[in-house]
Amino acid sequence: MNSKFHSGSRPVWLLICGIILISATMRAPLTSVGPLAGAIRDQLHLSNAMAGSMTTLPLIAFALFSPFAPGLARRFGMRPVLFSAILVLGAGILLRSASGSVSLFLGTALLGVAIAVCNVLMPALVKREFPGRIGSVTGVYSVSMNLFGAIGSGISIPIAVFWGWQGALGVWSALCLAALLLWLPLVRGRGAEAAVEARRGGTQSGLLRSPLAWEVTLFMGLQSLTFYVAIAWLPEILAERGIPADRAGLLLSVMQLSQLPFTFIVPVIAARMSHQRWLAAAGSLLLLIAFLGLLYGGTQWILLWMIIFGIGGGGTFSLAMMFFNLRTESSQQAAELSGMAQSFGYLLAAVGPALFGYIHDVTHSWHIPLLLMVAVSVALFFCGLGAGSNRLVGAAARRTEIAAS
Repeated sequence: MNSKFHSGSRPVWLLICGIILISATMRAPLTSVGPLAGAIRDQLHLSNAMAGSMTTLPLIAFALFSPFAPGLARRFGMRPVLFSAILVLGAGILLRSASGSVSLFLGTALLGVAIAVCNVLMPALVKREFPGRIGSVTGVYSVSMNLFGAIGSGISIPIAVFWGWQGALGVWSALCLAALLLWLPLVRGRGAEAAVEARRGGTQSGLLRSPLAWEVTLFMGLQSLTFYVAIAWLPEILAERGIPADRAGLLLSVMQLSQLPFTFIVPVIAARMSHQRWLAAAGSLLLLIAFLGLLYGGTQWILLWMIIFGIGGGGTFSLAMMFFNLRTESSQQAAELSGMAQSFGYLLAAVGPALFGYIHDVTHSWHIPLLLMVAVSVALFFCGLGAGSNRLVGAAARRTEIAAS
């Protein structure tokens, strides 16, 4: 890897550190809420439904605002938009941490909008700045996201013991401040150049007519659905099997930590392959095995199912991030595909946990909801076979295919 960017403006390590810090801010503010939900509900006198919306509201923001991120990058430049998003994220974290239910939900919505922008633009930034190292850099920021997500859920309660839930949620603003300080030299003088470069690429309207773009979108959405259903309901499923709450929480942490090696390894391998169908198939089958294990396996095998789920979930997540780059020709087109996939994908993710819980309420059993997740894993398998094929989205790709034929 060269010691300078292609523009020769800044050492490459500075941008890598900036990418790591932004990635760290994209999960921890979300995962830190779950362990504190009961305390927040009790202190602010919220209903269970209102408390649950603290998790679903950011997902709805992802779905609604992801399509706008590529246009912002095209107009103002990718780096300035990412810098502004982190600024908004920090403000949202601080607002959420203030006393009162109104500020809680306004801040939650604000940070959801900011993370939506970062979610969409990070793969495109990697494609533009590291065209020869897409796999390894994608692995680095995927690991950073998942590692700090696990840390966020793990340290919330200990911090809340000393600083209350407001302090446990607000502490992540320090991470945003660090990211802003590091990104200041990266943004200066880059806005105009980035805006010119961003204008090169396709439009989302073309992607909406691309079968491949929809296969990538469904792959993104279905793997997100499995993750958020697991985060929301696995503790309840394990409790019904007679597993104590403290052990269930530990198993959930094991699941998240087992993702980490594979969120790095899978993108590196994927970048070296002509197609990624086998990787997509393997990740989907691991999720299928995990859900079948939860459905029919004994409690003595629960740890194994959690590890298998973590490996499959980590692999399919990082592979979805790679598809935005591997199936496109330019950084702007990667941003457009990322915006489309994450908009529809997180809409599925937002609906999934609620539907899963509703089916349980109607049937008074986890059997049918888990069968539904088995079906989702099968659908993910077939979407992965399409998304992993060696093709490109967009009109330029179609012209290439016609010329080759």
